[in-house]
Amino acid sequence: MAVSKYNEISFEILDKDNDEGISKMSSVATSIVREFYDPILGKEQNDYMIELFQSERSIKEQLESGVNYRFIYADGKSVGFFAYYPKNGYLYLSKFYVEKSSRGRGAGTKVLQYLAGEALAAGLSSIRLNVNKRNYGSIGFYEAAGFVKIRDEVNDIGNGFVMDDFVYEKTL
Repeated sequence: MAVSKYNEISFEILDKDNDEGISKMSSVATSIVREFYDPILGKEQNDYMIELFQSERSIKEQLESGVNYRFIYADGKSVGFFAYYPKNGYLYLSKFYVEKSSRGRGAGTKVLQYLAGEALAAGLSSIRLNVNKRNYGSIGFYEAAGFVKIRDEVNDIGNGFVMDDFVYEKTL
């Protein structure tokens, strides 16, 4: 049985002064990231990464440094989020998560279209991202959307943990 596509997909900007929104973003992020990455990374590393990258404090700091956060709404329901910023001539997609029950229904494609528009409007020539080497579903999604693997990357994030990723890029 085919999954039906969403009728309407929209994005809500998270403002750096919106403490309630930051709290909601942290909660949404924690829920989706736990569901998705506990099996890949293990609970201990994932807990550490959530605190490091998705805590209210961390999101507030990122917003203040120029990272753009957006909630994803599909047919009026919150289904995920993404974060991005310009970096060295490209747009860097630092976070992109859609709830498991909402994947494959068109939200991800709309996010990538939105990001391409943002990049081009800012005079940037491509979109880049990191993806965990064992995140096979996301790798397939990005490759189907025209992203190309440009390198492997291992980043020490402290506490004895590393992020073992591929870096992907799509030229616009």
